[in-house]
Amino acid sequence: MFPPWCHFQSPTEPPRQSTYPDPQRLTPPPPKPGADKTHNLARARTRVLEASRAGASLIVLPECFNSPYGSQYFPTYAETLLPSPPTESQSPTFHALSALASETKTYLLGGSIPEYVPSTQKYHNTSLLFGPAGELMATHRKVHMFDIDIPGKITFKESEVLSPGDKVTLVDLPPYGKIAVAICYDIRFPELATIAARRGAFLLLYPGAFNLTTGALHWSLQARARAMDNQVYVGLCSPARDMEASYNAWGHSMVVDPNAGVMVEAGEGEEIVYAELKGEMIEETRKGIPIYTQRRFDVYQDISKDARIEE
Repeated sequence: MFPPWCHFQSPTEPPRQSTYPDPQRLTPPPPKPGADKTHNLARARTRVLEASRAGASLIVLPECFNSPYGSQYFPTYAETLLPSPPTESQSPTFHALSALASETKTYLLGGSIPEYVPSTQKYHNTSLLFGPAGELMATHRKVHMFDIDIPGKITFKESEVLSPGDKVTLVDLPPYGKIAVAICYDIRFPELATIAARRGAFLLLYPGAFNLTTGALHWSLQARARAMDNQVYVGLCSPARDMEASYNAWGHSMVVDPNAGVMVEAGEGEEIVYAELKGEMIEETRKGIPIYTQRRFDVYQDISKDARIEE
């Protein structure tokens, strides 16, 4: 068994402790969200229970798993999370996830949900991570807004309704180690991933809903690139594809290893995929290609030093 932490040091890189996991079962089970929030939560519960019975210790749901995805839907489906904990009427999803994590004794990442903050009157795309006792362990608000315009293909402007978050989200999952949580479009910005990995994350999780245009182009490429850049595991969890919906998700939830190999990949339909993450793989990858001892901070900056991080 690989020890719970390992120390790397070089003349140009300050000493830093990196945490590696004991073997961990990671499971992204992507339901196909519809218009009925109660049905969506019930469907997610069924899939989470199934994954738990199969031995998963960390379970991931997709972006906007409790609602349809689209700027026109965010205000209608938004829930109030602050002050925390919210009442059940303010956020039925918060309480459903908390109870489910406690029932299954797993770490449960609730993909993302639309959030409304009364004090600022702003909406956010927000991910909630709960621990095995049902406790809220981390909250991540999507940092980068999905504003794109590909002529003849797709135009989407999240910023018409949503406001961005303002931090990198890292959280320790005993006894496995530290992970980072981000959402969908965040994966296109390698700075977030680099900061998280430099701060000791062994796994980067991205609930996301790429579409049929961007998914075909970049979904797998982005996952493999972030894994290769940082020699960590990367998990992407997408809603299943629904061609009757106003927004068609790409699907293809996947887990990528630290050497950028695809460990498992779903199809476009509703499916649970499983992956066992082992710290030895990180160790072997970094020994073979030792970028963690070769960085030149005398030539360029260490962007992790001044980052806004919540741990």
